[in-house]
Amino acid sequence: MDILEKKIISREAKICVIGLGYTGLPLALAFVENGFQVLGVDTNRNKIAGLKKGISSDVDINSEYLGKMLESERLKLSSKPAYTKDIDCFIVSVPTPLNKTKDPDISYILDVSERLSSVITQDTLVVLQSTTYPGTTRELILPLFESNGLTAGKDFYLSFSPERLDPGNKIHSTKNIPRIVGGITEKCTSFTKMLFETVVDEIVPVSSADTAEMTKLLENTFRSVNIAMINEMAIMSDKLGLDIWEVISAASTKPFGFTPFYPGPGIGGHCIPVDPHYLSWKLKLLNYKARFVELASEINSEMPEFIVQKVMALLNKYKRSVNGSKILVAGVTYKKDIDDYRESPALDIIGMFSNLNADIKYSDPFVKELTIHGKKLKSVPLTQNTLSKQDIVIILTDHSSFNYDQIYDHSKLIFDTRNSYKKARNKKIYTI
Repeated sequence: MDILEKKIISREAKICVIGLGYTGLPLALAFVENGFQVLGVDTNRNKIAGLKKGISSDVDINSEYLGKMLESERLKLSSKPAYTKDIDCFIVSVPTPLNKTKDPDISYILDVSERLSSVITQDTLVVLQSTTYPGTTRELILPLFESNGLTAGKDFYLSFSPERLDPGNKIHSTKNIPRIVGGITEKCTSFTKMLFETVVDEIVPVSSADTAEMTKLLENTFRSVNIAMINEMAIMSDKLGLDIWEVISAASTKPFGFTPFYPGPGIGGHCIPVDPHYLSWKLKLLNYKARFVELASEINSEMPEFIVQKVMALLNKYKRSVNGSKILVAGVTYKKDIDDYRESPALDIIGMFSNLNADIKYSDPFVKELTIHGKKLKSVPLTQNTLSKQDIVIILTDHSSFNYDQIYDHSKLIFDTRNSYKKARNKKIYTI
């Protein structure tokens, strides 16, 4: 039996999770819960300070659970990326954003990899779970690690295992979401599988790290393309005078060959607006244009402007100019019941209305303050007094905590981008 195998089975393997965001933190705590000593590293000092006090910034990690993991004394937290050779398994979960030209920014991955290259020793396992383009693990990380004379699959082990968490999802979690694993060699895959089997119910090995990387991009590109298709169907239905929600409902009765997707004000978050560009960028290097990917991105990115134009037309119908109109946006996060507003279409919509000199406000129980175009905005409560003063209320995120009856009773006009009122269509409620 290999040394690393013995350590994993006996829970003696020391694990370091680098990056304690919405994927890294739950994974780190899962390993702690299952008996491992874990070092969690994140360069955000405020986050680390909060976690040490038992304060979680993650919607899926409650303070009671975090407190129990801290009390176990198996969890250590640090804001200093000072990695040591006594760590057996490193899991890299750092951001992979896009730069201003929408090209992949893998600087965080490279920075961590360069630091780890000096501490990789015999029987060390490194797993990258940050979303990236196919070939990253093999083409960029592997050469760095092998530059010191070590060989992957023989001296150390390197794999890619994409995160699949859905923030705010109460059914699917780290434990019950199948985990894809693809190593540089079969032995790399085997050890990675062995490690994740301690915290995940089902492991799905694939033939290579490249395949695992591509699997993640397929999953998110699938969603991006289908969301774009249904957004365009919504625009076409609008031009044809049809109710897209009724159309989707009817199509959903087909027991095969149809999966319902729903229109909205645009896409946001950490995956869908970003990940497909990694695939498109990689294919450009191979002189191939990823047409579906780029078209889907174009359609989805145009939805905020479509929403603004619809609201302007609605205000005009009721003899209101957008200039000076009182507009309240309900919800600014990219999806319901979470606090993440990265890439949220609400930010673009608020910015557009602000540029049109509207008196724009927002309400979101998860986001207390926003800065858009250099202007600070604070969330306002959805009270009878606030609602009654607005010319229109735009529901951009359908948070469960919103009192929709109250919004209906005290608003003059409602533009509902999430079908919160279902089949309710009258002179007060309008939708995509």
